[in-house]
Amino acid sequence: MASYHGPKAKVMRRFGEALIPRAKYQKILEKRAYPPGEHGKEKQFKSGRRSDYGSQLDAKQKLSFIFNIRETQLRRYFRRATRMAGRTGGNLLALLETRLDNIVYRAGFAATIWAARQMVGHGHITVNGKVVNLPSYAVLPNDVIGVVEKMRRNVHVTEAMESGGSAVSYIQLDRNAFSASLLRVPDQEEIPVQNVDIQLVVEFYNRLT
Repeated sequence: MASYHGPKAKVMRRFGEALIPRAKYQKILEKRAYPPGEHGKEKQFKSGRRSDYGSQLDAKQKLSFIFNIRETQLRRYFRRATRMAGRTGGNLLALLETRLDNIVYRAGFAATIWAARQMVGHGHITVNGKVVNLPSYAVLPNDVIGVVEKMRRNVHVTEAMESGGSAVSYIQLDRNAFSASLLRVPDQEEIPVQNVDIQLVVEFYNRLT
């Protein structure tokens, strides 16, 4: 499934929220506090009550953007989530959170989810010692995710690791070994997805069935 390659800040300006926790996006939103487009300044950010459908659609689009997946793939994940035991919303978030590209991002090997997807796609990431180039690969508890030797000196990787790294309790990071382990499948409340009401996403897809 193709990755989003358009201007990220433009998408966030449409929602009026910094969906990716990076200072540069927050600065852009502060400087251009209005939606993109020719008449954006006249509209300012959305205000007032949205329709139920509009709120559900926004939540779905935010989730798709944050995890860098397309509509078809997100719909597929939702179907899987409905067949699992437990809350559909929590299941959906867990499936997205344990994608290989997302684990690479959470571990701090890449500065953004887009960079993480590129690392995986270019064969720079291993799972349990074997190269895996599928961003959607489902990481399981106790899997060890590593950066291949030639990429450990890459400036983008070293800068990403210096500026952050796993801040979640379900990923154990070994900076010296350039590796990270998924300790367990996270609960919904632990997953750091801001500004998205997952129940609205569930309602959006339920109304289509």
